[in-house]
Amino acid sequence: MPVGDGLFLSASDSRPMYQQIVDQVAAKVAAGDWPAGHALPSIRELASASQVSVITVKRAYLELERAGVIVTRHGKGSFVAETQELPKALLRADLEGRLREVARAAARLGVGIDELKRLLVAAHDDQAFHTAARPEEATR
Repeated sequence: MPVGDGLFLSASDSRPMYQQIVDQVAAKVAAGDWPAGHALPSIRELASASQVSVITVKRAYLELERAGVIVTRHGKGSFVAETQELPKALLRADLEGRLREVARAAARLGVGIDELKRLLVAAHDDQAFHTAARPEEATR
């Protein structure tokens, strides 16, 4: 369902509602649809429009703030951050979201933290090997 400022939340999406908000706001900022200084819907407005709790929206906004994607000014609202580090912050937020998905999948499979670390190290080493083998791809 479309909600405040062009966000679409879906109960059938496997991601939690707060993660859908985080992912969509980050995507809009990364694509340039929401430039620096763009005002986000208030927490209450977005909660009401999307029929989710204020706590859900607040959690999403806090994650976006921690990632440096948005800033909140007391009494003014939340805005897209004006920082040169934004692309890196967006990539970091995306990485953290993907790692949460991996952790959920591992838990469903009964994969423990030690095995998960081993798999992550192996995947990281494999990626480093392939990047070193094709340095032209590292600049893409």
